[in-house]
Parts: sequence; C-alpha cells; structure tokens
Amino acid sequence: MAINSKLCMLHLFVLLATLTLQIEAKPGVCKPSGKVRGRKPPPGKCNKANDSECCEQGKLYTVFRCSPPVTGSTKAVLTINGFEAGGDGGGPSECDGKYHSDDTPVVALSTGWYNKGSRCHKMINIHGNGRTTKAKVVDECDSTQGCDAVHDYQPPCPHNMVDASKAVWKALGVPKDDWGNLDITWSET
Repeated sequence: MAINSKLCMLHLFVLLATLTLQIEAKPGVCKPSGKVRGRKPPPGKCNKANDSECCEQGKLYTVFRCSPPVTGSTKAVLTINGFEAGGDGGGPSECDGKYHSDDTPVVALSTGWYNKGSRCHKMINIHGNGRTTKAKVVDECDSTQGCDAVHDYQPPCPHNMVDASKAVWKALGVPKDDWGNLDITWSET
C-alpha cells in the first residue's frame, strides 16, 4: 500500500510539474538573445538630444532578435526620437534611406516588430494618454546591436519600443515636460 501511495504521489508531482512548465512556457514570449558590451563613445560622438542615453564602458546591454506578439492592442513603451538629419536617431531611416521631419507622425519599431522591413510605410494606431493617433513606420529601433558608431553610441533598443517623432507626442496630447517614456498600446491599421 505504501508503494502505491508513493507512486501515486510521484505521478501527481510529475503531472503538476508538466502543467507548470506548459503554463510558464507561453507561446510567443520574447526572450533575450544575448548581450553587447558597452564602449565609451569618442568625444562628441553620442547625441544626447531627447535625453538619449550613451553607452557606458564595459556595461552589458541585453539584445533581442524578437518582440512580443503583435495583437489588436500590443503593449509597448513610447519613446521620443529625432528623425531629422543631425537628430538623435542617427542616420537616415531604414525604410527609405531618408530623413523625416519631426513634425510628421513617424515611428521606428523594435527589431522584432520591424520584422525585416515588412511594416515599412505602413500606418499604425497608437493609443496613449487617453488619445489615439496614427503614425507611419519608417525605421527600425535596433534591438540586436548598439554602442557603436552606426548606432550613435547608444544602447540597443528594448524589444518593446515604439520610438516616435515629436508629432506623435503632440498628437497624444502629452505635455512636452513629460515626453520620454509612456506606456502605450499599438495596433496595425
């Protein structure tokens, strides 16, 4: 009788462990894909416009090749980016090789959402601060690399970022003093 009881408990434990692993291993979860070591930018080479962060020598930054799944209401963090020449966005936009006015509602999406350019020139809806606006995808916010000249000596983007022009922040009615980071949701139009 004691052996059957122990065997039954073992089976119950295995069943519970299996169910727990299935619940924790949610499909579509984006996990880090590595790290990049920060390098100190040469003098004057990291553009700090819009409160941009510069890489720190030796600091490890997490990189992602994925982003959370896109749904009808995808959670993200809205940040501010300069899309004009000389802005903190670095070079021209990935989608068209051009710079864009910060008075135009445009965004860069984290690498996974950018999806090798498949969302280029598509409009997305952005919901935040009790308002909704549309913006055009023109660039990638690189989540796989950073801390080098190509990335303006800035860290890799998080996997859940919508990097937006000033026009997007204005359309959402966010006071200028509060521009920087805002929890939002976005969807494809």
